Amino acid sequence: MEDQDEADEAGTNVTLGEEKRPDMGQDRIDFAAMDAPDALLAPEATVSVDAAVCFLEGPAEDDRGNLFFSDIAGNRLLRRSSDGSLSTLREPSGRANGNTFDAEGRLVTCEGTEQGLDGGRRVVRTDMTTGAVEVLTDRFEGKRYNSPNDVVVDPLGRIWFTDPYYGPHREILEQGAEAVYRIDPDGAVTRVLSQPEIERPNGLAISPDARTLYVVDSHSRPGGNRKIWAFDVEDDGLLGNRRLVVNFGRGRGGDGIRLDSQGHLWVAAGVARPRNEGESDEVPPGVYVFGPDGDPIGRIPIAEDLVTNLTFGGPQRTTLYVTAGKTVYRVPVAVEGYRLWPGGT
Repeated sequence: MEDQDEADEAGTNVTLGEEKRPDMGQDRIDFAAMDAPDALLAPEATVSVDAAVCFLEGPAEDDRGNLFFSDIAGNRLLRRSSDGSLSTLREPSGRANGNTFDAEGRLVTCEGTEQGLDGGRRVVRTDMTTGAVEVLTDRFEGKRYNSPNDVVVDPLGRIWFTDPYYGPHREILEQGAEAVYRIDPDGAVTRVLSQPEIERPNGLAISPDARTLYVVDSHSRPGGNRKIWAFDVEDDGLLGNRRLVVNFGRGRGGDGIRLDSQGHLWVAAGVARPRNEGESDEVPPGVYVFGPDGDPIGRIPIAEDLVTNLTFGGPQRTTLYVTAGKTVYRVPVAVEGYRLWPGGT
């Protein structure tokens, strides 16, 4: 009986009703090394997106800790309240994309036409007290915009926005350029940047002194620009002295960009899997931090296929909010983010 007890303690005796451990007698599987089951797949089969039900963009936080962000695919403008609850601010949203708050706490939104031809193709401003929506601009020189993408407001009350087009239906376009525009406080609209100075403008940020505008240039064609440029903002509001800050090479370059109070650039960029022949995976998805002149400081990895945009919020603006695919991420930081008070830019 003593020998039997020792065997039981050693785990070599299996009693009635006890199943063997599933790995007994089996070599450990190297799951990462498993190849595709080619014999069971159609020839040259690849995995592709069948339906996109959520694509988050454009985070912006108000002075009460409510975070607003766009779901372009769902055609919704969403709100995460300070207590963590989620709700819908506006649906349909005009295919809302980029958002920011002005100094009076009004939400400024770019309505594009990505992931649906029913977008507003305009820039609007929402009074957060009354809910009233004001159209700031829906045409330039009588023609509809392409697909307003990202927006910032400077301390002088001027609104800057980008107007690229990333969709497949270029036949709908009326503008002859993919450009950057400025809306002055009196409502006048000026095109301040277009080709050849920039190929396809996307995210943008402006320095606290309103003297430097950073613009993400992102084109997916083979050899296309995947760069961040800086421009001097002249006294008349026009741009000059273009200079290269960051070159992402063949990887997916920047999308959204924001500044902290020390002038660092925080850039949402990268992709896990190339989406076209002009793109590589050499820039993995994450938030990239650079000095004002483009010196690389570091990367915060984000576990999504691609990262779209970001903003600073929370107490003392020391929380970084990041939109990526279907998820909003939060990262505590040790530097104060820059934004207009009481809203954000």
